[in-house]
Amino acid sequence: MKRHFNLIVTIALAVMILMSCNKGADQKDLWQPVVAVASPISETTCLSGAIKGTMLSGKTYNVCGDVFINAGDTLTIQEGVTVNFTGSSPTVPVGLGVQGVLLCLGSKEKPIWLTYPGVTKTDQNGANPDLDPALKGKWTGITGATNCPLMVLKWTHVEFGGGTISSAMKSFTGGSSPYPLYFANPAGVFVLEDSWVYGSVDDPFRINGGKIHVMRNTFEKCGYTGGEAMNSKAGTIGDFAYNLCIGMATNGPKMSNINVLPGFPATNVNCYNNTILNSGYRRAAAGRGGSINFEQGAGGLAYNNLIVNCKFGLRVVQNPIADTANLRYGYNWYYGDSTSVCSQFIPSLSVSTAISLPQETDVPKPSTYLPTGWKVGDVYTAPASINGANNPQFVNAPVPLPAGLRLQDIAVVGSYSFVLKPTSPCIGVGFTGFAPRADVQLNAKYGATEITPPGKDMGCYQSNGRGNQH
Repeated sequence: MKRHFNLIVTIALAVMILMSCNKGADQKDLWQPVVAVASPISETTCLSGAIKGTMLSGKTYNVCGDVFINAGDTLTIQEGVTVNFTGSSPTVPVGLGVQGVLLCLGSKEKPIWLTYPGVTKTDQNGANPDLDPALKGKWTGITGATNCPLMVLKWTHVEFGGGTISSAMKSFTGGSSPYPLYFANPAGVFVLEDSWVYGSVDDPFRINGGKIHVMRNTFEKCGYTGGEAMNSKAGTIGDFAYNLCIGMATNGPKMSNINVLPGFPATNVNCYNNTILNSGYRRAAAGRGGSINFEQGAGGLAYNNLIVNCKFGLRVVQNPIADTANLRYGYNWYYGDSTSVCSQFIPSLSVSTAISLPQETDVPKPSTYLPTGWKVGDVYTAPASINGANNPQFVNAPVPLPAGLRLQDIAVVGSYSFVLKPTSPCIGVGFTGFAPRADVQLNAKYGATEITPPGKDMGCYQSNGRGNQH
């Protein structure tokens, strides 16, 4: 009897093993352990004060007072989450202060929304910026303190930020000004990937040191009377690539090494394959803004950028001078509708304090429009033949500028598509003989999902489907 029982047990075990090895699609991965979500956060609570744990996929959370991630804590925001930074009053903006780790892990199908609810967007061409809620700062933003080691935002919408910073937030962060996104740890890592930043009072994104990976994002209508898509300072190193910047008050990316701390490297950022349109026209100060700026002690490179109807071309600032010994640029594509725009493809010293050098790899070639005897920094007037030449041929875009509109009237993507037509002259002329800096490691959760290499087409959209995915 015992022998028969042992035989039955042996047969049963063999059947179980066989079933586990041949399980159907409906039993897939049943062997894997279920991992519990760390400290799920209830969506029924109006959040304020210290916060950590996990905001759960698809849920909506309301923030009624400033929230803080303390040192050593982590806040993870899963895909499809909406966080409404409503505050206790429309006149008292609230925000998120970060001393610990913030992980916003959205997806293409289910992005995260960090926003202020109930605001009607003013996205018509020519809308009055004085009345635009995108430029008012409805909530403070995400403010990383100097001890924040890691901030990651993937497939995340950040809207209507840049409002007044509270005294509590100032004490938490060391008194920094309000920006929708701010990071200030020179030894930390900042990742902004496949995300959207819409509206700001000043810079939508300011970083004071650290390693960055800023790729495949869209920046729309940022800065009221000043503000860059990315204002990097104080020893920032990394890549800014495949970003779409439209309607910036000042520039797309700006690099400066001001306030770098001893022992840290100088600011050096690779800016490549970005598309920058209609920027620089809300900048209050004369001679500033437009597309890409390398300023005080900052180096890097700028290749394959598609610069359309911007106030100025790439600026290498003379005083305080950029790190010209560690700066390379060229293979950039310029388009302008007017003589005033085309006459600043190479900004003049007297107008914009720039000493940018002409690069024959650019389009159009400077030799086709610079006058005989021109010297670096000289003012020049572009010939009429340059106006409207080298149209990049977007699928649907305000190029040439529609009648009745000013260059500053174009500030949002809206229904436009800045993908290149198959007939575009920008296809196949990019320079690929360089590499990303890749200072941030590849990691689906804690680093870069993809470090997209230089593209063979100008701008952020590539004919092979790589690059910007918006």
